[in-house]
Amino acid sequence: MTLEKFKKVATYQYSSEAIIFKGKLESEGISVYMRDNLTIDTDPLVSNAIGGVKLYVEYDDYEKALSILGEIPKFAMSDNGSLIACPNCKANEVQLLTIVDDAKSFFSMLFALMLVVLPFYIKRKYKCDACGHQFENEK
Repeated sequence: MTLEKFKKVATYQYSSEAIIFKGKLESEGISVYMRDNLTIDTDPLVSNAIGGVKLYVEYDDYEKALSILGEIPKFAMSDNGSLIACPNCKANEVQLLTIVDDAKSFFSMLFALMLVVLPFYIKRKYKCDACGHQFENEK
């Protein structure tokens, strides 16, 4: 398999994200190839250094793949399936963030790193990409 037959359609920070979008494209009949996913699964901290997990499709399927990926919302959604609006500027460009800004979340992350387990406490906030406003929940 040579990469001359394929074109990069998307890049994701983690392989778990890439697998979801790969599955969507494959459900639409597009063959998808992942690159650098095993490296990032081994050490997720190198994701930014190597450019993340790349998804490649055949040249003939490139436009169709872009169209399919373009239909998927890139921002946080509420439980009823609508985009979350920023309470400050009312824009629908809100992302969910995991943050460490208090002692409880810091010690949870530190403890998890030492034992190589998932943290038992995670603090999350929403952040608007349009105005930068951070807020606790979508309500």
